[in-house]
Amino acid sequence: MGLQESYDFFSLLNIVLYYYGISYISILDNLESKLKNQVGILICGHGSRNKLAIEEFQELTKLIQQRYPNIIVEYGFLEFAKPSLTDALDKLRDDSIKKVIAIPAMLFAAGHVKNDIPSLLMSYSSKTNMEIIYGRELGINNLMISAACERVKDVFEENNSLKPEESLLVVVGRGSSDPDANSNVSKITRMIVEGIGLGWGETVFSGVTFPLVEPGLKNVVRLGYKNIIIFPYFLFSGVLVTRIKRQTDLVAINNPHISFIHAKYLSSQSYVVDTFVERIEEILNNEDKNFMNCSLCKYRSNLFGFEKEVGLVQESHHDHVEGLGVSCDLCDPECNGACEIQSQPPTYNKGESNLGEKNSLDHEHKEGYEHEHIHDDHHHHSIYPNSKHPLGPVTLRMISEDQILRNSVENN
Repeated sequence: MGLQESYDFFSLLNIVLYYYGISYISILDNLESKLKNQVGILICGHGSRNKLAIEEFQELTKLIQQRYPNIIVEYGFLEFAKPSLTDALDKLRDDSIKKVIAIPAMLFAAGHVKNDIPSLLMSYSSKTNMEIIYGRELGINNLMISAACERVKDVFEENNSLKPEESLLVVVGRGSSDPDANSNVSKITRMIVEGIGLGWGETVFSGVTFPLVEPGLKNVVRLGYKNIIIFPYFLFSGVLVTRIKRQTDLVAINNPHISFIHAKYLSSQSYVVDTFVERIEEILNNEDKNFMNCSLCKYRSNLFGFEKEVGLVQESHHDHVEGLGVSCDLCDPECNGACEIQSQPPTYNKGESNLGEKNSLDHEHKEGYEHEHIHDDHHHHSIYPNSKHPLGPVTLRMISEDQILRNSVENN
């Protein structure tokens, strides 16, 4: 059929359909809707025992679903919460989904993004023949930088007397055994400092690497700033966000002349939602942008200090705990740190870790000491070269609110 014949055919078809009150465009829209219904979206979360963190994750998923009303959006977790990623995939299969777009709800590409999630997805795909396309982590882009800046700007809007140039910003990252992910937190710090025009900026971490919050802040207070803004660069609430506040309190006790102001973590800030949409669109529109940046990946690049990790087997370290969804009953809904206080580890004076060399990483997937789980040797964990750094995990102290109050009274 030539072009003219094709045009005449579809014109005649359109006239016939119009005569019977049927819109040709509506048919195409119907077909497009059915086609989209073959595609599902899976938001892959880490999981938390904290109820507020799970509620916040669910809220984020709802906001993403609103952007895609014709596509089923499900979510699942690696550990600590239900549904598991496998449960979510099973649900998508039950809904006759043939292709899944899986987006990691992770800020940076470290062990979970590079190993745990893709290993689980590949295993599921091989067993079920479901097509699963894995998207990029949120990473660093203009949207995420804007989201972070908005959270810090909120502090100044709530405290009119504060001036950016007279304030010091401390961005707290999760901390990882992957140096590329850690360096990205430092970049976020610098972008916020320059974007807002802050007086100074420093980067610390809640675990795994160095400097941790307490030793980092002890150095920061020497710079002479009277206002220090603590910004947890986290997606959701949980025991780690509470740990940041408690470690800040330890430093605040001995520095009553300094105001420590806590900015809110990212949560469902609109630019964060926009970034999830961007990651999804990269796959839906075949933009050839769905590629992780591997230039500084410790498994591919011969990074100084991490040479032994090049070419390590990439596999999930969560297969034995996936689906173990046990929520914490010690706090409702926001974490109060009671779980860490109840299982307080020994304090460290000589850089000795109570986890032993094999598990001295303060694993990046661990929410708190009560959440530790043992890994078998076949998981090929490498030893983080900085696990015994004097400003790292070996310095981590837990302290109750009563102890904080008692120390404050004694110092005053």
